[in-house]
Amino acid sequence: MENISENVSLSEEMLLKENERIDDLQRNHYKIIQDPDRFCFGMDAVLLSGFARAKEGDRVLDLGTGTGIIPILMEAKTCAAHLAGLEIQPDSADMARRSVKLNGLEEKIEIVTGDIKEAVSLFGPASFDVVTCNPPYMTEHHGLINPGAPKAIARHELLCTLEDVISQAGRLVKPGGNFYMVHRPFRLADIFVLLRQYKIEPKRMKLVYPFVDKEPNMVLIEANRGGRPRMTVEKPLIVYREPGVYTDEIYEVYGY
Repeated sequence: MENISENVSLSEEMLLKENERIDDLQRNHYKIIQDPDRFCFGMDAVLLSGFARAKEGDRVLDLGTGTGIIPILMEAKTCAAHLAGLEIQPDSADMARRSVKLNGLEEKIEIVTGDIKEAVSLFGPASFDVVTCNPPYMTEHHGLINPGAPKAIARHELLCTLEDVISQAGRLVKPGGNFYMVHRPFRLADIFVLLRQYKIEPKRMKLVYPFVDKEPNMVLIEANRGGRPRMTVEKPLIVYREPGVYTDEIYEVYGY
């Protein structure tokens, strides 16, 4: 990902606020506005956008969209008809809307400010073919320093829990529709229990390893509303061939 803030046009600069920058997403010439002092998207969001599938005409919702990275990347990678992002932090939602405008995607992507716990009330039950989420990974007080900081809200279950995410996703996705999530492997037992509790059957899983000889540090999961029990575990994804050098599969996901 390339930082292009020094070469922005006047029209682009007008969309920026203090401390913000524009980064090149390397897809369809799309760009995104970010504030390094708040929270910048990571590899997990990019991997989720590559793992999730959306067919032509699908309606897609991203829960806890942050600055809108997943809807923007999925618009570039899929033929979805409409994408929405739900974000509880007003500043992040505002940044996402400006990124949508920056890319001229106002007719395709909608950013809504609201609480994941109220998502069904906001959008209506069974209103999406695909739901995605890159939720906070850490339980409420795990390593918590500043509970009010945007980074803390993005990383810790302060404003929503794993159960909040899965219970809402199970009602938002249409019967036969899919829910996609990226999380940490240490939460897998909780994830599977909750998916089945809310009638979303795990169907596909991919573990992500930083190096071939290290433990996995991410997991990508696809679950189907009302699906039959049977899950495919895909071949692992290795991030680095050697320190500082991505594998070919990572370069492909990023579009390099």
